[in-house]
Amino acid sequence: QVQLVESGGGLVQAGGSLGLSCVASGRTFNRYNMGWFRQAPGKEREFVAAITRSGGSAYYGESVQGRFTISRDNAKNTVYLQMNSLKPEDTAVYYCAATLTSLTDPGRYNYWGQGTQVTVSS
Repeated sequence: QVQLVESGGGLVQAGGSLGLSCVASGRTFNRYNMGWFRQAPGKEREFVAAITRSGGSAYYGESVQGRFTISRDNAKNTVYLQMNSLKPEDTAVYYCAATLTSLTDPGRYNYWGQGTQVTVSS
């Protein structure tokens, strides 16, 4: 069992930056690929970014490519999402999740955090 707790959400103006963190419980963090997803009101959950177990490879959704950076620190059981050049359309609840398999398919993620709200004002 893995428990995930996100933090770092908040309100920011368009063009600003925000960093999210997700801390995982347990000693098996480095077995899991980690991902960030987001969901805006009335919309489906959207893939944002994912990183492999070792941190050697990262993948991004098209809408955040070049603006967001995912990273992880296995010694701290933590995955991060640095968000730059934020836009109002980035407003959503952001979730971190853990998977043993597919990186971009939310249906293949086994564990989810409770989410943290990010609001970008115009």
